[in-house]
Amino acid sequence: MGMDFSTLRTLISRYCVGEENWVDSRTIYIGHKEPPPGTEAFIQQRFPDNRIVSSKYTFWNFIPKNMFEQFRRVANFYFLIIFLVQLIIDTPTSPITSGLPLFFVITVTAIKQGYEDWLRHKADNAVNKCPVHVVQHGKVLRKQSRKLRVGDVVLVKEDESFPCDLILLSSSRDDGTCYVTTASLDGESSHKTYYAVQDTKAYNTEKEVDSIHATIECEQPQPDLYKGAFFPVNLTPYSKTLKMLPVCRPLGSENLLLRGATLKNTEYIFAVAIYTGMETKMALNYQSKSQKRSAVEKSMNAYLVVYLCILISKAVINTVLKYAWQADPNRDEPWYNERTEVERQRHLIRAFTDFLAFMVLFNYIIPVSMYVTVEMQKFLGSYFIMWDDEMFDEELGERAVVNTSDLNEELGQVEYVFTDKTGTLTENNMEFIECCVDGHVYVPHVICNGQVRAQCMFVIMLFKCSYSQKKRQLSLILLDDTQTIFERFETYCTWEHEELFFRALCLCHTVQVKEEETVDGIKHGIHQGKSTSFYISSSPDEVALVEGMKRWIQDFDEGITTTYCLIFPSVFIRFELLEVLTFDSVRRRMSVIVRANTGELYLFCKGADSSIFPRVISGKVDQVRAREGLRTLCVAYRPLSPEQYQEVCHLLSSAKLALQDRDKRLAEAYDLIEKDLILLGATAVEDRLQEKAADTIESLHKAGMKVWVLTGDKMETAAATCYASKLFRRNTQILELTTKRTEEQSLHDVLPGQEDSNSGNYKEIFLEICRNCSAVLCCRMAPLQKAQIVKLIKASKEHPITLAIGDGANDVSMILEAHVGIGIMGKEGRQAVRNSDYAIPKFKHLKKMLLVHGHYYYIRISELVQYFFYKNVCFIFPQFLYQFFCGFSQQPLYDTAYLTLYNISFTSLPILLYSLIEQHINMDILKKDPSLYRDIAKNSLLRWPSFIYWTVLGVYDAIVMFFGAYFLFDNTTFTSNGQMFGNWTFGTLVFTVLVFTVTFKLALDTHYWTWINHFVIWGSLIFFVVFSLLWGGIIWPFLNYQRMYYVFMQMLSSGPAWLSIILLITASLLPDVVKKVIWRALWPTTTERIQMQCTTCLTDDCGSADVRWVWLRPCSAECKLVSLSVCSASLL
Repeated sequence: MGMDFSTLRTLISRYCVGEENWVDSRTIYIGHKEPPPGTEAFIQQRFPDNRIVSSKYTFWNFIPKNMFEQFRRVANFYFLIIFLVQLIIDTPTSPITSGLPLFFVITVTAIKQGYEDWLRHKADNAVNKCPVHVVQHGKVLRKQSRKLRVGDVVLVKEDESFPCDLILLSSSRDDGTCYVTTASLDGESSHKTYYAVQDTKAYNTEKEVDSIHATIECEQPQPDLYKGAFFPVNLTPYSKTLKMLPVCRPLGSENLLLRGATLKNTEYIFAVAIYTGMETKMALNYQSKSQKRSAVEKSMNAYLVVYLCILISKAVINTVLKYAWQADPNRDEPWYNERTEVERQRHLIRAFTDFLAFMVLFNYIIPVSMYVTVEMQKFLGSYFIMWDDEMFDEELGERAVVNTSDLNEELGQVEYVFTDKTGTLTENNMEFIECCVDGHVYVPHVICNGQVRAQCMFVIMLFKCSYSQKKRQLSLILLDDTQTIFERFETYCTWEHEELFFRALCLCHTVQVKEEETVDGIKHGIHQGKSTSFYISSSPDEVALVEGMKRWIQDFDEGITTTYCLIFPSVFIRFELLEVLTFDSVRRRMSVIVRANTGELYLFCKGADSSIFPRVISGKVDQVRAREGLRTLCVAYRPLSPEQYQEVCHLLSSAKLALQDRDKRLAEAYDLIEKDLILLGATAVEDRLQEKAADTIESLHKAGMKVWVLTGDKMETAAATCYASKLFRRNTQILELTTKRTEEQSLHDVLPGQEDSNSGNYKEIFLEICRNCSAVLCCRMAPLQKAQIVKLIKASKEHPITLAIGDGANDVSMILEAHVGIGIMGKEGRQAVRNSDYAIPKFKHLKKMLLVHGHYYYIRISELVQYFFYKNVCFIFPQFLYQFFCGFSQQPLYDTAYLTLYNISFTSLPILLYSLIEQHINMDILKKDPSLYRDIAKNSLLRWPSFIYWTVLGVYDAIVMFFGAYFLFDNTTFTSNGQMFGNWTFGTLVFTVLVFTVTFKLALDTHYWTWINHFVIWGSLIFFVVFSLLWGGIIWPFLNYQRMYYVFMQMLSSGPAWLSIILLITASLLPDVVKKVIWRALWPTTTERIQMQCTTCLTDDCGSADVRWVWLRPCSAECKLVSLSVCSASLL
């Protein structure tokens, strides 16, 4: 049969067990070519298509899945139980009273979540239906991205994104390289270089690529972006006739193009798909952000538990009193409804039924509509941030973005602000300021060692990048300028180190030349409407160095196609680039090996001082320093003999060909090569402070917030930025926690996650020091360490509210860790923006976001939460009192329509509008006086004393409403025509007073009146009156009872009823008004002082535009100017 038993068993295993469960690697046939002859039975492995799915629901599972998620919330589940109880047992109220509000809340939430998921479906479809070019049978065909399969050969053109994870086969560049930006993956908008497979880089046409017969073996997909997931990857070319022997070519990260990255500065590439769809690294790294809960939501849940206890207590008390009342035979059921002997013996079952009935009767004390109102307030309120014209940046053309509206009020509670430095406080716009060579500092305008000197050296440099078709070549020209100048310095210094220094700058870089491109919507290379060339690189510091050298020359020819450097004496040298030891974050350096046309071999290395100095064997280490506040790169070199170069080639070749631990082998090889260096000098690059960054930090300090700067930069540079941004003052006492270690950096002594007993002590000491400092600077921080610092502060005993702000992918971890994460639309991609809760164009916009929007959001939602509980206490407590007068018979005080519509219609819109537009203080005053932020700090408006006051106020108002109406009913002169008012008239009177009282209470708390306030507040009262007239004035045929017929009109026809309504409303509101007057007179807050002065100013006919507020408050003894500067090398 041509197939043995083992092959059959393999077949069964593959198709029955599943490919992923039995094999750790996958074999991919490029272009789906047939396997070579003699290969064991060919079985095509099954891979997913290229469909991306980020949506949560489908058409079929939306209802069950959404219902399950919604009823996981305690409040929704509680009201569902109440609704079911009303359906099962005989309860005093209709199931509609609980079912309708619950249905409203569930429906609104489902519509919102369904709409958001529809947007995700829409975005998925846009990606999945995007056209891609695939090579099939020697031709390029267009197909939808979702139809792409593993093994397809894809043609990608410049500025196109990669549709899946690809292995680079060839490119339009003869050297087989291509340039890629990975902003959507790691936030870095810089250009990275990738390399084609050596055996296939010469295949540049569709037919040539289609003729490739090769297999790729790689591991199954893993989420790690940079290592592990695709090692080992082997490409094995083979011939169909097997005339040539197959050869195994190892591949690495430099050959793998990840989905979401964009092709740049390369006309086109051919690549083969190895991971598609949800198996791509971008999809495996996608995860929904963890749900963040605000302090207000936590307070709201705590209040809910208290009111649930009150509800249960009411039900228990009424159940016990009912049986105590019925213990007297005369008060038991009447003779026509006398219970049987069996019913008399079922005390427990009947008692439990009565308990549930009382729970249903009083369940309105838990405001189900509060949740949907809070959701609507957060969702609608978030648009005020996005509509704010003051937070619009004209340079970027961007507005503030709200990615989640659940944390609006948290913006008003921030106590700690953790900020990145580069690109957040600074512009991330590097400018070459100076260089230090052999201990001598060279800066523009003939400044040497910080002083203007007549005998200093004048250096002219011309720099341009070029790439020939065959190999990258760089040239260096050394020319004699004016002989008199150099004769003057002939005795001053030698030129050997200067020449080597600028050679290193010209050769050791990854700079490219680009005409025009768009990165994240920002166009580069446009000057006065015309396209001009500009520099791109994997490092902004390198671009600054090149731009700086270009700026220093007097005549720069854009047509030059090679690299030149003009220095004395006149020599023309051409260099050939042999090897590039690429930069990585662990080594913190890069190197190149070049050969001059004279035959000399050099290794040029540049990197951070901490990575260069330990490898230097000679050079003026102590003198090679840049000025304070500048970013530095140290430059060193090492001459190589031919024998040493052969040894280097052997090391690199063996490391690159390793099938296992390739990263480790390469790191070891780089470590052996980059040693015994001779220090040449250092470059200094300045990153300018952002506009109004200092003013923003100063305002945050005045608002009571502590600002921490977490940066990966060196301490001297970061400290200078802190002084410039007014985080540190010149008279600030600086406490430094540092160490002399430069290679190893870890925070294992103080950061969370350590099990050492001593770590706890270090952690407490560190926290105690930091809590007593007004500002903290942490240097040399890795991205994960930033998140650990934030987590450390979050977990401290005070549990402060934290905010993290950054602009790059290295800030994402701390943005996700903090209570509130804010991304800045900077120059390091949009990864931080996408993972943040809010995004702003510039750091200066943080001031208004916190001091104005955050302040307003917290004030509004605090009033909303307290007001909802207050009005429901006023609503249900008279029902509790009424049971004492109806023999605990579970008779409702209000009609079913009033029970249902109280929270939905009669009292919902006024508080919703209040929570959207209330401004207790003008926003200009909030910006001018940041200390007002302190009045709302630490959740001050939702503390337990405030909660108890609102609850007591609600109980008082309920008692006044109920007993006021009760005693007025007891008066026989109450009715003019001698008619007796019934229990529904009594309940309607109490309800009328209730609706007007809670609405007037909100009107008294409103400071910012517009025509919308008037329309909603008075309109809701008019709606209540009109509804009551219609509800009681018409015999509705669909009702099986007409108990409310003519009740409301009869009540309003009585003059004493009108008088009682006015008196009871006044009596209910008077204590709260008196309390506020006394408190404002004796113990006013800063906010209340400003409100009173604003009122005084307005009464004196002072225009609000002319008002100036100046607040002088003494500094307390605890307010000491102490800052902490932390270097991670000391703590890590």
